[in-house]
Amino acid sequence: MNLFGKWISGMITNVLLLVLILMLIFTISSKINGGRPNLFGYEILTVLSGSMEPKIQTGSLIAVKPVADLNSLHVGDVITYQSPDNPDMLITHRIVEVREANGEISFITKGDNNDSPDIAPVPSTHVVAKYQNISIPYLGYILSFSKTKPGIILMMIIPGVILVVSQLINIWRIFSSMEEKKEEKEEIQDTATQQPIL
Repeated sequence: MNLFGKWISGMITNVLLLVLILMLIFTISSKINGGRPNLFGYEILTVLSGSMEPKIQTGSLIAVKPVADLNSLHVGDVITYQSPDNPDMLITHRIVEVREANGEISFITKGDNNDSPDIAPVPSTHVVAKYQNISIPYLGYILSFSKTKPGIILMMIIPGVILVVSQLINIWRIFSSMEEKKEEKEEIQDTATQQPIL
């Protein structure tokens, strides 16, 4: 195999290994954190609607961080909160107004792409995290797909099989190369012993 071929082979192996490691991290992290992957203290979420476009595109992966002090949230901050109708559904919208009544804080939110604010105020107890201005377009589609059965096969099992097969091929090449060198050495020794002494 020429130098360029070795370089390409090495690159493919490294990319497949990286994909496998990332998928394992996301899968394990999702199981530990109730379906939300966690990476270096950031929760990784997939954006499923266009309500925050153009700042946050549909299908993007975003990084959010849990909010320790709700008093630190201000108008203009983008927060992730539990939907009033379905606590399992998370919404990421911008704060347009902060309200306080009877010592309780609530937030009026609005999607940047929406014409009007959300109908129901968001109680502080529903706030999950604050958006950290980290958004990777389209990667959310891949992460969502990787959680399906076909996605698991395509993103984890197939790269794993390809890695194992490529490493077996590399081992076979190394042994073949060693065998060829051994045969060449033996031929040289045979030739040397067969030459007449003058």
